[in-house]
Amino acid sequence: MPYEAAKNDYNFLSESNLKKYVLSYYGLENGDITQIKFKDTDKQRAVFKVTYNDCLYCLKKVYFSQDELLFVYSAIEWLYHNNISVPRLLPTIDGNRYVVYNNMFFILTPWIDGEKCSYDNISNVLDASGTLAKLHTCTKHFKPIDGSKYKTGMEDMAVSMEKHFNQLLNCSNMAFNYKDRFSKTFLYYFDSLIPLAQKSYAIAAGINNKNLSVALCHMDYVNKNIIFDKSNTTWIIDFDKCRIDYCAHDISYFLRRLLKRDNTRWDNEIAINTLKCYEAIKPLNLDEYKYILAYLAFPQKYWKISKDYYNNISRCNKNSFLTLLNKAIEKSENHMEFIKSFQKYIENKFNCNI
Repeated sequence: MPYEAAKNDYNFLSESNLKKYVLSYYGLENGDITQIKFKDTDKQRAVFKVTYNDCLYCLKKVYFSQDELLFVYSAIEWLYHNNISVPRLLPTIDGNRYVVYNNMFFILTPWIDGEKCSYDNISNVLDASGTLAKLHTCTKHFKPIDGSKYKTGMEDMAVSMEKHFNQLLNCSNMAFNYKDRFSKTFLYYFDSLIPLAQKSYAIAAGINNKNLSVALCHMDYVNKNIIFDKSNTTWIIDFDKCRIDYCAHDISYFLRRLLKRDNTRWDNEIAINTLKCYEAIKPLNLDEYKYILAYLAFPQKYWKISKDYYNNISRCNKNSFLTLLNKAIEKSENHMEFIKSFQKYIENKFNCNI
């Protein structure tokens, strides 16, 4: 893939090279460049702010292939033409929507000047939820342009939750064998957290996937990708991970990031109000609520940190992992009570038992 050839070669991303080999295609070679982000991983990415004649632009080195980029471009154009505020890919002087330099793909968009969504501002949260509903509604029949890679998800949650549940059981076996500080902490809280994993799998197993609505999903709908400009318009940025998936997956991801924070930790009222705002535009059925409940129930951080620890126990920083585990356990406080309350709300809403 094109991005692999450039991996770990930061010199190609120098200011002079970017001006000469990338920005010149946009007539911006005399602009000022400020690096905003550089991530040198297997999926290397970089973001730069470009200033020229009092105009601001976002130059981005993407990590995916051409056909995936065409899918992202298609998604952005579809949303723009359906009145969702998104930064469009700007054309080069010769009409292309990206630049290829040293086997790397670059795109340019307007810089969206505003404030990221504040999870402590309930108005921001509700506006973001309603905007997500609009995104899902208008992309029910989304079709990418020819040449695009058709990116899809729609994994069976019951299968993944069963796998994660078994991994937690395996971690407990490892903990009994190692008996180090991390393992003792893991086991101390195991009996209080494993019921969440059990409940998550049990609920997921009862979902009828055929009843889950499908649309284009952002897949990283978090506060840094939701921007409110000076006129309070809600902008959605960074569609790198977008794909066709269950709408409930997008909602669940948004809610978990909101609810695991200290200030909004597992607040049932905030969760319900956020979903009501979404449903004012796009109603959800019982299976979609089950999906959200199962997704939120699983002790995600406890599972991931423990799995990573035992998979890398011979070479990891054990003190760092112990710190991460303690933070994850602290954030799980009130988790079970929230799930009980949220489940009761769903059962009352649909007059059923889950």
